Amino acid sequence: MLTDGTRRLRADAARNSERIARAAREVYAETGPDATLDDIARRADVGIATLYRRFPNKEELLRAAIEQGIGEQLSPAIEQALGDDDPKRGLVTLMEATLSMVAHERNTFAAAHNAGALTTELTAPFLDSMTLLIDRGQQAGVIRADLIPDDVHVIIGMLASLMSCIESEGDGWRRYVALMLDGMSPVGASPLPAAAPLRRAENRNCSF
Repeated sequence: MLTDGTRRLRADAARNSERIARAAREVYAETGPDATLDDIARRADVGIATLYRRFPNKEELLRAAIEQGIGEQLSPAIEQALGDDDPKRGLVTLMEATLSMVAHERNTFAAAHNAGALTTELTAPFLDSMTLLIDRGQQAGVIRADLIPDDVHVIIGMLASLMSCIESEGDGWRRYVALMLDGMSPVGASPLPAAAPLRRAENRNCSF
């Protein structure tokens, strides 16, 4: 049975974890993917020992930071996109929300990529939603029929990689979302060559 004191301790721990994850996102955004855990602890106003109690290693902290960003920025877009009766419009909503989040959190994602902290569990809700929207779009005849889920993973990975090539401010990435969406259209589409299997486990560059 939990006592009031135990409940308070658990609530304090949860608040500390949330504050540390948010501090990590802020510090990475300001200083880049090489920010230190000491910098993050200072921003969160906790001791480094407290940080390590909540997150025993950098990978766990990065996963928590990305999960927090997804919950705040992407989960509402997933709900909106899946609730849209126009699957292509829903796809646009989700793709734009994803690229907007990656642009905003680019340094956190870069740090997570460098640390090997990007996992299929983190990206599964988004990719599952994308796959469902693609399937709905194919049934409605607005998405080319020969597109497969792995194609979507690669497309999003390519779009995400743009963030290291364009200005950190602004929304220049929208041009490339529009180009990719045109490529998904059945209008004027040429037959695609056979798909090659993705090597996610062997190649960390296949982050999606």
